[in-house]
Amino acid sequence: MAAAPEQIAAMWEQVKAPVIVPLLRLSVAVCLAMSVMLFVEKVYMSVVLVGVHLFGRRPERRYRCHPIVGDDPELGDAAFPMVLIQIPMYNEREVYKLSIGAACGLSWPSDRVIVQVLDDSTDPVIKEMVQVECKRWESKGVRINYEIRDNRVGYKAGALREGMKHGYVRDCDFVAIFDADFQPDPDFLTRTIPFLVHNPDIALVQARWKFVNANECLMTRMQEMSLDYHFKVEQEVGSSTHAFFGFNGTAGVWRISAMNEAGGWKDRTTVEDMDLAVRAGLKGWKFVYLGDLMVKSELPSTFKAFRYQQHRWSCGPANLFRKMFVEIIRNKKVTLWKKIYVVYNFFLVRKIIGHIVTFVFYCLVVPATVLIPEVEIPRWGYVYLPSIVTILNSVGTPRSLHLLIFWVLFENVMSLHRTKATLIGLLETGRVNEWVVTEKLGDALKIKLPGKAFKRPRMRMGDRYTNKTFSSSRISQVSVFAAKL
Repeated sequence: MAAAPEQIAAMWEQVKAPVIVPLLRLSVAVCLAMSVMLFVEKVYMSVVLVGVHLFGRRPERRYRCHPIVGDDPELGDAAFPMVLIQIPMYNEREVYKLSIGAACGLSWPSDRVIVQVLDDSTDPVIKEMVQVECKRWESKGVRINYEIRDNRVGYKAGALREGMKHGYVRDCDFVAIFDADFQPDPDFLTRTIPFLVHNPDIALVQARWKFVNANECLMTRMQEMSLDYHFKVEQEVGSSTHAFFGFNGTAGVWRISAMNEAGGWKDRTTVEDMDLAVRAGLKGWKFVYLGDLMVKSELPSTFKAFRYQQHRWSCGPANLFRKMFVEIIRNKKVTLWKKIYVVYNFFLVRKIIGHIVTFVFYCLVVPATVLIPEVEIPRWGYVYLPSIVTILNSVGTPRSLHLLIFWVLFENVMSLHRTKATLIGLLETGRVNEWVVTEKLGDALKIKLPGKAFKRPRMRMGDRYTNKTFSSSRISQVSVFAAKL
């Protein structure tokens, strides 16, 4: 028995030099190459963003967007285009009133807008509640239609596709889409529709998300940092340089003719919104992102909801890249530069490498080199580049700069889950088409956090750990989640 450890050590030494060390060195080289690609992408976007602000390349200056007025006595309200508002929902007990009320309260001539509630709910009580709410607004003179279907084929994409088949939709020029937890301000249509009316080559106008529960707990603060970077940097850069970015699935307005030309809604992946955007972009249509137009929404406040959401958001883009790579390369309607941007920047670096390198390099390769001193990583690879990338990621949320260390740890924990989902999407196996609706709390947030949900947390570090919004139950959820990973 005493010789067993010595035999294991001898076998390790025999395998380490010819096998383990070369493989680890190769892994280091590959991971460093991916890190450089990610670093260059982050710096590129930062430079473009600075240029946009310095040279004033705001959408209002690049496109015609003067307000639509109905002061012509002959035309009257006919000067305003017909707009369809779609609200897809599924068992949204907590938020259905908020979303329907916000959509029905938009400033637009009542005879030039149609609200369409696409209810896929399986709970008969919730379906009845939603239908009653629709009838209440209909009694106030709002043109609102409550639509249901016999199945949930295609999930959200299937619901939106079925919604576009109704006869009254043929009279509409544009469609605004809001998920069940989104609450647009009354001026949403008056600020977005002019871009579509006055610029016939624009297919989509996307607004930014504003999170009403960002201060609920530490996890929502981490989500806010990641999503703010996406909206303030990635979407802004794509809109200003290539007039292309991924549709976020909600808080946007589409030109219906552009949607039809692109092939409409498809349910072949779990990112039907990105799928439609890529297809429309390959048809030559332009997109506009309005960073100063914000729509209130809700972040997942439990790890279970966040985990399912991140699986969908990581697996879907990778699977879409697999399905559309050849189509993008062969496309002849867009420039070579735009195709390179879509394939390399939009998909490869942001949706694939960004997830994989975080887990493989920082969670596997770097710890392995500690055990195998024969393999060294240059300091610029594990200190300088990651530090700069981390700092650049924080520019979207300056108020959370002091939480960077928590954000790094949080992202490293989630990297395993995202990497797994990305590989599932690329290989098209397992849970590639899994769709779990993100749980929303709506007004329950106000009951849960009376008077605190919308206030900025105090800056005392002690409160970061003892604040009621990050209670012991939250900590236990974190432990369970880490154990599952």
